[in-house]
Amino acid sequence: MQGTSFLKQAVACAPHKTATICNGRRRAWREVGQRVPRLAAALRSFGIADGAFVAALSMNSDRYVELFFAVPWAGGALAPLNIRWSPAENLYALTDSQASVLLVDESFIEQARDLQKQLPGLKTLIFMGEGDTPEGMLSYEALLTQHEPLPDSNRGGEDLWVIFYTGGTTAHPKGVMMSHRGLFMATITYLAMLPSIEDLSFAYVAGYFHFAGASALLYITLAGGTHVPLPKFDPVLVMQTIAEHKITNAVLVPTMINMLISHPDFDKYDLSSLATCVYGGSPMPETLMKTAMKKLPSLRFYQIFGMTETGGFATMLRWRDHVTEGPKAKRLRSAGQPAPGMQVEVRLPDGTVAPPDTLGEIVVRGETLMNGYFHNESATAAVLKDGWMYTGDAGTIDDDGFLYVADRIKDMVVTGGENVYSIEVERVLFMHPAVGEAAVIGIPSAEWGEAVHAVVVLKPGESATPEELTAFCRQHIGGYKVPRSYEFRSEPLPVTPVGKVRKNVLRDPHWAQQSRKI
Repeated sequence: MQGTSFLKQAVACAPHKTATICNGRRRAWREVGQRVPRLAAALRSFGIADGAFVAALSMNSDRYVELFFAVPWAGGALAPLNIRWSPAENLYALTDSQASVLLVDESFIEQARDLQKQLPGLKTLIFMGEGDTPEGMLSYEALLTQHEPLPDSNRGGEDLWVIFYTGGTTAHPKGVMMSHRGLFMATITYLAMLPSIEDLSFAYVAGYFHFAGASALLYITLAGGTHVPLPKFDPVLVMQTIAEHKITNAVLVPTMINMLISHPDFDKYDLSSLATCVYGGSPMPETLMKTAMKKLPSLRFYQIFGMTETGGFATMLRWRDHVTEGPKAKRLRSAGQPAPGMQVEVRLPDGTVAPPDTLGEIVVRGETLMNGYFHNESATAAVLKDGWMYTGDAGTIDDDGFLYVADRIKDMVVTGGENVYSIEVERVLFMHPAVGEAAVIGIPSAEWGEAVHAVVVLKPGESATPEELTAFCRQHIGGYKVPRSYEFRSEPLPVTPVGKVRKNVLRDPHWAQQSRKI
């Protein structure tokens, strides 16, 4: 169970197939297999061995793909940094990991220099971007030509491969430790759930610092597929890339899918090669699903539920269960069934397993779980108990084994003693023909403790009033769940790198002056 075996498999079985397409460059797997040991030799010359950390602060690229395998080949571990974080947050991650080598591209040259000034242990800056190498940095391509291939260090098993730093409500980011064994099992399981693993090509919109991007990097490599990294999500760029390179697979969240199929230039591009779309973050609103199925008839949707700490997933709603009519149509609101080798339960507050259709906390067990949080035993102990990962998500499991995620426990609105799960209200708002985006949060209420508040972005050219939305919601959900107030925005809602709405950003201003906060 070595991470470098992914690359060796691709080189052995698909030597002449295209491995990466980026910025006009195409490289076959045999060439990538020759470049990685040379990069590993350069990293070893800078002291990378025995689990020493290499950090990266860069947009997605073909060189970033190579880095994922060169670091363990040299004997080190990788710490991808979040491109959306502030310099202070990245400084914390570098300090925590004690990385001595940092690779950057043209977007982060000045930040890298500032970080190096503050960290004496950060000795080497390597430029892996486009154009001339900045002063004070080493050239990625020059290092490859200057070093002979290094034999594989053969790290594997419980050795640490990657730390993914995650944000949250804590004072500092948490480093999720993923071993070679854990990532190997996650990759094998992921491939087992896909409808086809032949001739895959993948367009990346999620950054490699996030598991949504990194997991695909691993399984596409093992399958000998083609990586097509994109710097960010842009509807036109994504459609151009799919059409030009005949992309077969992508990971998109519902908001991204909505932006694609609603774009005025949608009909200009041939997207028929796109066969599999994995989505996550939230269930697909039924109206959006029906529209996407009509506009993209060749596409098969697969929803995953999971988190970085569980190896990126725990359950999958397969295409066969995306049913819009009949007695099984309710499954479209579910997150599917456990992935192969994964155990998923719903636990009550006393720790017992909840009966079917009874709300509780979702817990997960399997070989893909993280090893723990780096340098944070207390946070690890709070979520890893007796081999189970306590996700912090509330949900139910029905009698057929389908998981229904109600909400993040912390996002639940408690109003007048009643629990309101924001996702349930959001689903109803999405059904309104004028609503393009919606997020439901709890805000302070002197009468009820918390009140249900909706932040709404209307579709272009559409209109709706709070009174109209309230009347619409009352047709579908209980009165206590209906928003008491609305906020209409003209700009898209703030989202995480994988498209989840950042509800803390929406919620925090309402609670800033309150002595009690949710």
